Amino acid sequence: QVQLAESGGGLVQPGGSLRLSCAASGSIFSISAMAWYRQAPGKERELVAAITTNGGITNYADSVKGRFTISRDNAKNTVYLQMNSLKSEDTAVYYCNAVAGLIRSNYWGQGTQVTVSS
Repeated sequence: QVQLAESGGGLVQPGGSLRLSCAASGSIFSISAMAWYRQAPGKERELVAAITTNGGITNYADSVKGRFTISRDNAKNTVYLQMNSLKSEDTAVYYCNAVAGLIRSNYWGQGTQVTVSS
C-alpha cells in the first residue's frame, strides 16, 4: 500500500505561480512512477505531468508544456509540480498519483484545489 499526501494548492492570480507537493509513504520502494492529474468541474480527470522513479523520465500534457515542471526528491519521497504562468483554465482539483507494485496498482491522494482567478 502507498499513501499520498498533497499540499500547496490555493488561489492565485493569472500569471502567478504555485508549487504542489506530494509526499509518499508506505511501500514506497514499489513505486515505479508518479504523476499529477487534474479534474475541472464537468470534465474528465486528465494527466498533467508524470515522472518515473528510475531515470526521472518526464511527460507533460501539451497544455502545460513550458509552464509546469514535475520533479522528485527521492530522499524525501516527495514529488513536486511547479506551476508558472498560470491561466484560468488551469483551475481544477489536482491529484497526486503513484503507480506501484508488480501489477502496477494506482494510488491516489485526496486532491488539492487550485483556483486561478483575478
